[in-house]
Amino acid sequence: MSSADILYLPEQPAHDAEIDLINEEAFGPGRFTRAAYKIREGGPHERLLSFVALHKDEVIGSVRMTWIAAGKGRALLLGPLAVRPAFKNIGIGRKLVHIAMDAAREAGAGAVVLVGDAPYYGPLGFQKIPYGQIVMPRPVDPERLLAAELQDGAVAELRGDVVHAALAG
Repeated sequence: MSSADILYLPEQPAHDAEIDLINEEAFGPGRFTRAAYKIREGGPHERLLSFVALHKDEVIGSVRMTWIAAGKGRALLLGPLAVRPAFKNIGIGRKLVHIAMDAAREAGAGAVVLVGDAPYYGPLGFQKIPYGQIVMPRPVDPERLLAAELQDGAVAELRGDVVHAALAG
């Protein structure tokens, strides 16, 4: 299989069941206890900024974006990002992140935040958020709290408790 065999498309409601299975496979039942999941319970993800990777009409990877707020700052929360095990390590996850980041930039987002591994996400433009600047709704290793700034100063505006943007009055 080559990367030419993979089709990247905006997520559609018809993809939801397959995306749920991929996330279950990747993260198990523990995904419901994670801080990012708690934020996502506050409202829907932004389907227009979420994407899937298809191979032979089967969803093999997915990335979602959710609008968040922290203080006066607004950003997108990237995740979950998941790829089926048989398709890992060939660049699908990185390609999904690039597509989602380009869409976020076009949508006018100032920053994209995630909880993840700096060695993976660093080359994609993410850096550690200064310790204590934002507070997730559940414990998170501060080394894994990362952001990519799309507009100058946007990350600095994120301060305090992180919530789904729909809950931020």
